Amino acid sequence: MLNTIGITNILVLVWFSVCWVGYTFYADSVNRNRHTLLTAMRDKRELWMRRMIERENRIFDSSIMSTLMRSVSLFASTTIFILAGLLAILGSADKAQALLHEIPFVIPSTETQWEIKILLLLIIFVYAFFKFAWALRQFNYAIVLLGAAPPAEYANTDEAKEFAKSSANVISLAVLNFNRGLRAYYFGLAALSWFIHPVLFAVATIWVVAVLYRREFMSKTLGCLEGVPMPADFGRNAN
Repeated sequence: MLNTIGITNILVLVWFSVCWVGYTFYADSVNRNRHTLLTAMRDKRELWMRRMIERENRIFDSSIMSTLMRSVSLFASTTIFILAGLLAILGSADKAQALLHEIPFVIPSTETQWEIKILLLLIIFVYAFFKFAWALRQFNYAIVLLGAAPPAEYANTDEAKEFAKSSANVISLAVLNFNRGLRAYYFGLAALSWFIHPVLFAVATIWVVAVLYRREFMSKTLGCLEGVPMPADFGRNAN
């Protein structure tokens, strides 16, 4: 079995798995309190929920939530089409392999290696679909919380503040799952390079991790979000 798959292919597959799982654990667990795009927006979402409670008319907030849900729905639907395409390719492996081998620099693959590469893509996008579907359900729960929000006259009570925090946490969990689904797309693109060469696959995986790290931890967008003043800063800026 090892000879059929190839030691190099096994090593790059293990490398890919370690990079994906390791980065997810690092970004979402180890550094959950560090300033990232997710944590920066977490504070803004709690502020949003507080402002929502203060408003009598909450149609604006429902519109924002609907927009977020449409984005998740788009990716979930797209993932279904990708999975259907991969299954079709798996069913016509001979034609797909012949077409791919006409491209220069592509390393020929055995039938077993080809099937493993397709199965890897299937696993990646099945994982992405489950993340998008769960994020969509969580956004549905958040919409129910919008409808259950206390009246505006109770906005300054401890109960209302706790409600705002809990609602923001539900939205943050939905965003977290949506973000993990998006990461699967990034790593899925890296996995496509495996059809060309195993070494390119390993390099593409490192490149994806570097891109994700820069965008989540060192991007200009993060700097702008951290520079947005919170309500506690308004009084200081006026002095």
